[in-house]
Amino acid sequence: MPNITVQLLAGRDINQRRAFVHDVTNSAVLTLGARRGDVRIVFEEITPDIVANGGVLASEDESRAEVVNRFVPEASA
Repeated sequence: MPNITVQLLAGRDINQRRAFVHDVTNSAVLTLGARRGDVRIVFEEITPDIVANGGVLASEDESRAEVVNRFVPEASA
């Protein structure tokens, strides 16, 4: 039984999650030989202030501002 945990910035809509779950489940079935009903996917939403890349919080990294603002609009406030 594959248990897949996905950490991503909060803000993805239900259709994005649905498409992701569909594609990842299909991949687990094809690649791992898992039964479709046994593939478990859990989303963990994170905020830009609790993740850092290269020693800089995502909420303070200007090079990531476009992505952060797209999914977490209040981050630009």
